[in-house]
Amino acid sequence: MTRQAQGDSDGADVDDAGAPTGEGTGVQELLSAAVASLGGRPRAGQQEMAEAVAAAVGSGEHLLVQAGTGTGKSLGYLVPAVRHAVTEDERVVVSTATLALQRQVITRDLPLVVDALAGLLPRPPQVALLKGWHNYLCQHKVAGGYPQDDATLFDMPGAEHAGAAEHPSAGSSRRPDDAGLGAQVVRARAWAEETATGDRDDLVPGVSDKAWRQLSVTALECLGQRCPMLDGCFPEAARALAREADVVVTNHAMLGIAASGSPGVLPEHAVVVVDEAHELSDRVTAAATVDLSVPAVEHAARLARRHGATVTDDLDAASRLLGTVLAGLPPERFPEGLPDTARVAVAAVRDAARHLVSALKPDTSQGSSVEPGLKMAQAAVLALMEIAERMAADPTGHDVLWCTHPAAGWGEDSTTRLHAAPLAVHGLIRENLLGERSGVFTSATLALGGSFEPVARTLGLGGSDDAWEGIDVGSPFDYAGQGILYVAKHLPTPGRDAATEHQLDEIADLVRAAGGRTLGLFSSRRAAVAAAEAMRERLDVPVLCQGEDQLATLVAQFAADPATCLFGTLSLWQGVDVPGPTCQLVLIDRIPFPRPDDPVRSARARAVEQSGGNGFMQVSAAHAALLLAQGAGRLIRSQEDRGVVAVLDPRLATARYGSFLRGSMPGFWPTSDRATVIAALERLRVLG
Repeated sequence: MTRQAQGDSDGADVDDAGAPTGEGTGVQELLSAAVASLGGRPRAGQQEMAEAVAAAVGSGEHLLVQAGTGTGKSLGYLVPAVRHAVTEDERVVVSTATLALQRQVITRDLPLVVDALAGLLPRPPQVALLKGWHNYLCQHKVAGGYPQDDATLFDMPGAEHAGAAEHPSAGSSRRPDDAGLGAQVVRARAWAEETATGDRDDLVPGVSDKAWRQLSVTALECLGQRCPMLDGCFPEAARALAREADVVVTNHAMLGIAASGSPGVLPEHAVVVVDEAHELSDRVTAAATVDLSVPAVEHAARLARRHGATVTDDLDAASRLLGTVLAGLPPERFPEGLPDTARVAVAAVRDAARHLVSALKPDTSQGSSVEPGLKMAQAAVLALMEIAERMAADPTGHDVLWCTHPAAGWGEDSTTRLHAAPLAVHGLIRENLLGERSGVFTSATLALGGSFEPVARTLGLGGSDDAWEGIDVGSPFDYAGQGILYVAKHLPTPGRDAATEHQLDEIADLVRAAGGRTLGLFSSRRAAVAAAEAMRERLDVPVLCQGEDQLATLVAQFAADPATCLFGTLSLWQGVDVPGPTCQLVLIDRIPFPRPDDPVRSARARAVEQSGGNGFMQVSAAHAALLLAQGAGRLIRSQEDRGVVAVLDPRLATARYGSFLRGSMPGFWPTSDRATVIAALERLRVLG
């Protein structure tokens, strides 16, 4: 069941006495108390959202809430979540996709709600923050209990994925590079002597992954109850607090681990609230994706020899065979499963690793101690065995398998890898995350083409037995009055080139009219760099480009100077919040369809087609619609903002699917008249 309701955006939210204008309820009274503590008043959309969330968690049904920027959606779900957790004695898990929002929820919004509602509820609410094991320092490792490992986290089998799964901001550029590794480790060890949480994000400024690896262990490497420093264990303490809390704040990476079949990573709970829910499917996919390479096999064998005093001849031979086979594999997807030669090589790794797992099994007799190095070796070999076992299994159609070769000039990684990812994750979300729980999913972009159905499908909803509702509570912003959507219909359809001369001419004219003030969102790093270099030659405004410094530093520089432009790729499409005159032009170079060679999305599109659906619309167009909505949403961040979203891809106006994509974006005033847009930008520049 779905209901799509458009919330009011006239700002008339409550009467002069501060009471709700509609029928008063417990949740509305609590919401008013929370908002009053901020010195504000609840908005109509926020009130509607709170009512809907309270009804959903009370009935055990599922809810999708599209809440535009400025709605105040955090309070819209936190107030009914806290109320339900305390009055019904049912724990609520709240998850965010980004580190910034997680910090906002746990350090500002949730404490505010707890303080405001403490005297209005039967008892004071208890809250806790929970992250993946690797996000906390290990006291035993800091004290020298673990041997030094010459490999980094990213040398471990599947660890690129594991690091992303355990950390909410993995893949971002907020961490420093590896320069001064020794100094970073020294500083981190000094911090370890004074921290009360052991949480990596409390170490400011942060350190690189290599440095953090010297202070932390993964869950598999942990000695558990046999650790001599168990009483001071930070991850265990975080989990103990979570088991007692009414509301637990975590991240989508943790939800991804739980959805992949490890439900014990989260405490028992009856309700899950997912903010930034448009990212959940991709995060679950990432958590369930693994890779296999020769360095990963060699790393596991090295640990087994060093710490387990074990002969690894079989694994060494399997590693050599795997290397020979990988060198001859094409960098492509394998729709019918691994080629026979690759399956034989992977099976050899599996069998050799399985034998070592038994050989490395630690003594578990009462009173015996576990040598940390042996535990590290066993963890590495076990992870290797499980990955190889999954890849070597008979094809079931549940996994997408592919091979990648290092691109020329691609960082320092020269490794060829096999990858496995789930073909679909809606079943994992439905069975392992939702189950008998109530799910609340919210974001500024959930209705694609005006419908909640596409996103609901990715979340495992839509079955005949599902009871779910989708509502749009609107936004306080007047998008049609505050912004223009300009589609450059006169430009040629983008091709394979990073940027055409026609596009560069258009970008230069638009940026010149705006006087800088431009956020450029590009479909590839190559396109962003090409455009940045061209604008530096043609224009007299500062142009920053993603990759030239830490992303947070670049955004801060962009926000500080209205004349500055910032060009970049995917990280800038979501989460950048720069209100005011600094960002009055958002440039989008092309419709952000997934790459044709994206193995997972191409496999999913093919599966949809084989079942009689439209693979392009359900996969590629839906992906593009989400990114377009997020990217366009960077323009209007307050009621005072004005500007233009310029899409340099005529297909948004001319293609049959264009109306679906436009229907997913904020309701800006549309035009393809170039002169009108140039004049509007010039007026905004004069007004400052």
